[in-house]
Amino acid sequence: MTELNADEIRHLPLPDLAMKVLVQWSGWRNLHNLMLWMRQTEFPDESDVDVLQDRVADAWAWLEAHALLAKDPRDGSPWQRVSELGTELINDPNAITKLWAAERLAGDLDAALGSAKSNFALGDYETAAFAAMKAVEVEVRRVAGLPNELLGVNLMRKAFSPKDGILRDPEAEGGEQQATADLFAGAMGAYKNPASHRTVQFDDPVEAAEVIQLADLLLRILHRAERRAAHQRGMGSSD
Repeated sequence: MTELNADEIRHLPLPDLAMKVLVQWSGWRNLHNLMLWMRQTEFPDESDVDVLQDRVADAWAWLEAHALLAKDPRDGSPWQRVSELGTELINDPNAITKLWAAERLAGDLDAALGSAKSNFALGDYETAAFAAMKAVEVEVRRVAGLPNELLGVNLMRKAFSPKDGILRDPEAEGGEQQATADLFAGAMGAYKNPASHRTVQFDDPVEAAEVIQLADLLLRILHRAERRAAHQRGMGSSD
């Protein structure tokens, strides 16, 4: 990798600039010293050296925010070290996919997906994907009040059946009801039993993260159906 030049610092997207700073300049371990070196040694003739410093400082902050740089507990507060994940990225640039995948799961997810997130964090993407869809299956069965004998696709078809499914939206038109049933059934068929179907590429953390996101979406839809069913029961009891 060629040494960072002024034009790259000016124009690279921040994540790309940050990764180059991590690989080439994190050895400074102290942002203040890096700034002095940029001004006095590396770019003293650049008229916009302040801009260059600001861009590198932003990249440094990006690395800290993504836990690629961390405080060094053995030194004073200005000193930092490359984190475990940062070291992995330096040694294997392809490992950046782990970072992008983890960002997909950075927000709040349904509480039922706790096991899926834990397995994902451990790098067990196959178990994470299975756990995510298993959580959907368990919640659909609970909300619909259907027996344990109904599993996977058959459970989804029964619960969301446009004909008499307890979780169908009676105010939606028939095609939409069928599409919702198909969405849940398709997710179960494709991802609940990855060991046999091998639909997910389990060496790809991004795809595994997206399976968990899909499960979160399904749980959102399910909880809307749960609230709708509770409201309908309440309306019936008031008659």
